[in-house]
Amino acid sequence: MRKIQHFNFTWIQKRTGFLALLTILYTIKYIFAGYVDFNLGLSDPYQHFIMWTSPIATSILLLSLALYIKKPIASYVTMLVIDFVNTALLFANVIYYRQFTDFLTVKTIANTSKVSQGLGKSAVSLLHFDDIFIWLDLIVIILLLIFKIIKIDQKKYSFSSSFAVTSFSCFLLGLNFFLSETSRPRLLRNTFDRVYVVKYLGITSYTAYDSIKSLQSGTNSKVANAEELNKILAFTKKNYASPNIQYFGKAKGKNVIIIHLESFQQFLINLKINGKEVTPFLNSLYKDKNTLSYENFYNQVGLGRTSDAENMLETGTYGISDGSLFTSLGSNNTFQAAPQILRQSGYTSAVFHGNIATFWNRNDVYKNLGYNYFFYKNYYSNNKDDSSGYGIKDKLLFAESIKYLEQMQQPFYTKFITVTNHIPFDLDDEDKDPDFKTTNTSDATVNGYFLTAHYLDSALKEFFDYLKKSGLYKNSMIIIYGDHYGLSSSDYNAISSILGKTSDWSSYDTAQFQKVPFMIHMDGLKGSVKQEYAGEIDVLPTILHLLGVNNKNYIQFGTDMLSKYHKQIVVFRNGTIVTPKYTIINGKASNGNVYNTKTGELIKSFTIKQKKELQKLVKYERESLHYSDTLNNRNLLRFYTPKGFIPATPTQFNYITEFQQMINLREKLGKASTSLYSQHKGTTTNLYQTDAPELKDRTNEITTIPENISGSASSTSSSVTSPSNQSSSSHK
Repeated sequence: MRKIQHFNFTWIQKRTGFLALLTILYTIKYIFAGYVDFNLGLSDPYQHFIMWTSPIATSILLLSLALYIKKPIASYVTMLVIDFVNTALLFANVIYYRQFTDFLTVKTIANTSKVSQGLGKSAVSLLHFDDIFIWLDLIVIILLLIFKIIKIDQKKYSFSSSFAVTSFSCFLLGLNFFLSETSRPRLLRNTFDRVYVVKYLGITSYTAYDSIKSLQSGTNSKVANAEELNKILAFTKKNYASPNIQYFGKAKGKNVIIIHLESFQQFLINLKINGKEVTPFLNSLYKDKNTLSYENFYNQVGLGRTSDAENMLETGTYGISDGSLFTSLGSNNTFQAAPQILRQSGYTSAVFHGNIATFWNRNDVYKNLGYNYFFYKNYYSNNKDDSSGYGIKDKLLFAESIKYLEQMQQPFYTKFITVTNHIPFDLDDEDKDPDFKTTNTSDATVNGYFLTAHYLDSALKEFFDYLKKSGLYKNSMIIIYGDHYGLSSSDYNAISSILGKTSDWSSYDTAQFQKVPFMIHMDGLKGSVKQEYAGEIDVLPTILHLLGVNNKNYIQFGTDMLSKYHKQIVVFRNGTIVTPKYTIINGKASNGNVYNTKTGELIKSFTIKQKKELQKLVKYERESLHYSDTLNNRNLLRFYTPKGFIPATPTQFNYITEFQQMINLREKLGKASTSLYSQHKGTTTNLYQTDAPELKDRTNEITTIPENISGSASSTSSSVTSPSNQSSSSHK
């Protein structure tokens, strides 16, 4: 017994000893996560030392608050709760980093409720067995307390004793800041990269700092002034690219159909697995004489991922640096977005997406963007087997959207957001093509990625077949793009061999891995595979010019990709810059960060000319992101309305009764109706052919309106099928 008593260490039986134990254990698991899960870019022993010691000060500071509680049990419970919250924050960042290669921001955490539904499978797929190490110490300590191996210290601590511990933690915190500043001067004033803050200060201090920044951002929006807006206008006008006469207005009056390919990367195009093309239909479209395809087109998303891609395409501004613009600012900000801009030219607009309306806050944001209609989960089949985690499967999305699409007045601007090709890339066996065999790597995510991409490709072919049969194809411009990367850093080893990469994966490879497909397809368009460098920020000016709308007076940060004045400078949200000549990592034009874009070789020394070129690029990157953030964070567009533009009135849109509105409008217009339904004198759903197994025994699924929707349509039956044009889905 005496030996066991000796083994218990008397210092642990004291309250300050228990605090020290929790601090030591948290520091150990933080260091573990720092090396195993995070890529902090530790380059010298001094940085390693700072990283090891950074969590100590904040842990003691937070845990010392419990010492001021007089009741011993309450004090111990408080310390455990604080340690639990601290551990949960670390664990959340570990999971988040595996998917996004970035750290959580306060805005992202605050808006979790707007993006949480449907994330279950995705989050589970990111769990690793060694994650138990992060929680194991807490479990053991609680058991030691329960079995009284660690005893509750009944001693009462005076205020001065507790304050001494808090003061000591503040001293350590100051020392941590001092050491950080000696290694990285102006750390908190130049926070263009969150990795630096975490590396030097730790997760907890970073989160506290980000909270302060978030509060400042909210305050800044209230003190906006005209001088800031004028600087932004001067910047965008200076970088404006006039349209290409050959293409300006080429698609005037045409319908616009945007197809959003979830997590779809450029390397999938023309890729063969086991002798079979992963995306045979997209490959044929990519090389079609009526398609403008871009080989060097990059996603530029930040923490907002899909919502960032949508924001850039709709508004021509970047996503914000510390979260999703849609969820953080979308409910209240003023936008000058594509749906509302085109409304001035007689366009109606709609989004088709089989997830819940609140995901990424879309039900609010779309109204502010000017979308007339938003067809979300309630408008589609509610059969559990029809969904893939993030919404209805792609083949069902396209098939079941036709009954709504055909009621829209033309010309229309529409967007289809696919979801099946989303991590964890699960696909039901019945949806798999028996003739396509995927890879057999040790990475299940990579193997699944090719299966879901192949499925998406098949869904697109079915939709295109319908467009041609219905007549929409001849009168539409179709935009196809990948929204962001699908495979992250944890998948690089498995994907390297498939892509034939033999050398080590570098920062240059990560930058080039951000390429996604971008295609503009239209019957009669003079197409080709373009080599110009561009990104998602450049899409809106390009679309507007093709439709004959000049964007000169709008605040947009991209340039028309077809213009001879197009700036071939792709700015990533983390500061990385890609041009035909240079790839600059994280906006740092210094040794070890600049690559030759064509060869992938690291540029080790710079000529005077190169230094000037790099400085100019970095200045452009900093100004672009800064001005875009200022514009959005301070909601400056509420003070500026271009001539001929009428801002959206969100209250005029009702996404619950919209189907009835479409029917009423068609009936009111009578012979003047331009809807496809009116042109065909009945439904076109019979023209849609799909091999989706979910619809095999439900032949009326394509034509039937869900009861919760049709119930509001008092003058319309629950089916859009006309007596003279009976509809059914057919199957291959």
